[in-house]
Amino acid sequence: MLEGGPAGAGPRRSILVAELLVTGQPEIAHIGVAVASIDGALAFYRDVLGMVPGPAEEADGARIVSLHFGGPEVELLEPRSPESPIAKFLAKRGPGIHHVCYRVPDLDSALTAARAAGYRLVDEVPRVGAGGHRIAFLHPKSTAGILIELTE
Repeated sequence: MLEGGPAGAGPRRSILVAELLVTGQPEIAHIGVAVASIDGALAFYRDVLGMVPGPAEEADGARIVSLHFGGPEVELLEPRSPESPIAKFLAKRGPGIHHVCYRVPDLDSALTAARAAGYRLVDEVPRVGAGGHRIAFLHPKSTAGILIELTE
């Protein structure tokens, strides 16, 4: 359960999260890392850590390369335009962890539970993200300062 959630969420939030978990435990799907250049960042992940890069994709104004190593993936995010969310993140905070993505058994139920518990949603309804996966984001102001992505 997330700490630092909406004020006053209390026991009702716990009940909603427990209801959601009945269908399966969420797991970390990937960690998104904002970088100015995937080519520049890739050397460390590939050559030092031995992670295997997948093919480059484009979504949400970013070039995305997922790196596989047997557990949660690392998703390198490079802006494709100065107006993209990743470009804005880099301008404000510099390179680093952009978001954590959790795989949930039922994305629609997870969004309903988050909304009912008072969490601020970036995406009110799921949308298609990289790899054709259904995704939705929760705002970091209601999730202890971390941008949370949910996927199925």
